[in-house]
Amino acid sequence: MKILLANPHGFCAGVVMAVKSLERALELFGTPLYVFHEIVHNRYVVEEFRHKGVFFVDSIEEVPPGATLMYSAHGVAPAIREAARRRGLRTIDATCPLVTKVHLRAVQLAQQGYTLLLIGHAGHDEIVGVLGEVPGRIHLVEKPEDVDRLPIADTAAVAYLTQTTLSSDDANRIIAALRRRFPHIVAPPKEDICYATQNRQEGVRTLAREADLVLVVGSRNSSNSLRLAEVAREYGAAAYLIDDVNDIDPAWFDGVETVVLTAGASAPEFLVSECLDWLQERFGAEVEERTLRREELLFPLPRVLR
Repeated sequence: MKILLANPHGFCAGVVMAVKSLERALELFGTPLYVFHEIVHNRYVVEEFRHKGVFFVDSIEEVPPGATLMYSAHGVAPAIREAARRRGLRTIDATCPLVTKVHLRAVQLAQQGYTLLLIGHAGHDEIVGVLGEVPGRIHLVEKPEDVDRLPIADTAAVAYLTQTTLSSDDANRIIAALRRRFPHIVAPPKEDICYATQNRQEGVRTLAREADLVLVVGSRNSSNSLRLAEVAREYGAAAYLIDDVNDIDPAWFDGVETVVLTAGASAPEFLVSECLDWLQERFGAEVEERTLRREELLFPLPRVLR
């Protein structure tokens, strides 16, 4: 059996910044320390910090007045920031800068008089935050079929934004539908889907054509990890999303000669290494690294932590 290890895989710059921010905040401020939502969407990362005394909350009311609160990599709505101020919380903003860019763009376009269309998945933490920037001026679009149902005049000034962790194939189908209905729709200066999401999806698209099976390491609440498995299936390979090596079923590999191994942008590297070790021990697999892009981007820690 051959294992094609897709590079890049695993942590992106935004996740590295968020995780290091939480580690540094623990050093500076100790526990208890609170994070609004999960710092990143990975079960192992969250559980490790829980063991260190971090509390992940879904409501500002869960945070004691005067405590330290970190905003996760996915960002928050202005109403959350205001509620934290009223509660007297010390706040640390670990929002990924690429997500912050979408927030700022939403505010800018709304101020210019545009009606906004946000392409993404309802309920995702990132989407909830962006929708909260300009309530009443922004509509969520989850699939191409939603476009014709939008309660917007075809002659209106319209602009679109996208969730950063989408499948670029899915986003492009929705964008095409938007352009058919709104020929003069304003696009972002660059697509909002982040570089890391695109790089990981490109790796799966390229390598899935050579593979019988694709393993994606990542948690089930990770949007970008889910998209990787979907992309693999679209390009002809069986695909499984796994939290760790314990999720692997040996029966998946009957008749399989080539496996692609990749990981979502919030999956730690040690989980990938454990899967590689298991495949090599179980099947005597030969590992071949395939590097399609190199990632050198780094984001600084929030100012209060530097």
